[in-house]
Amino acid sequence: MNSNGVVEWAVVESDIGPLLLAATDSGLVSVVFHARPAVRDRALAQLRTRLGAELVESPGSARLAEPIRQFAAYFAGTLRDFSLDLDWSLTSGFNRQVLRELSAGVPYGAVAGYGDLAERVGQPGAAQAVGAAMGSNPLPVVVPCHRVVERDGGLGGFGGGLETKRQLLALEGVLPRPLF
Repeated sequence: MNSNGVVEWAVVESDIGPLLLAATDSGLVSVVFHARPAVRDRALAQLRTRLGAELVESPGSARLAEPIRQFAAYFAGTLRDFSLDLDWSLTSGFNRQVLRELSAGVPYGAVAGYGDLAERVGQPGAAQAVGAAMGSNPLPVVVPCHRVVERDGGLGGFGGGLETKRQLLALEGVLPRPLF
């Protein structure tokens, strides 16, 4: 539970479809891909349960202004590094450790393997657990799980779907952009 009481949220359009952004007093707490009504409603119900907070749709909120601005700049290609306050309360333990290492250590335009990240957090051999941590990432794009790929060059899985992962990696210049 968090004592923030209120979580403010908004759905914003992006190059990869509608994104739900949610923030507490502490910072951005959740980013949800493909936030059309059914997905949005399910995500909001989960946030309400997990955070024990009231959720308020507030697209003009001061809390969301900077996340919305930075996402727009990222998709416009003018922002490479998000500098947002993050609320890590939806993740803990090994997953949080891996996500913080990913956030700090895998910059725009770079990729890392699942095994690489496992080694970086002192758990060599935990590549599958790293995959699970990526799958549970409450802050995709900002905490760039799209930059984690398979050792053999495969894209690996992605909560937002492989097409979304491809689009993000193309935006960052890791993959060629599709011709059409």
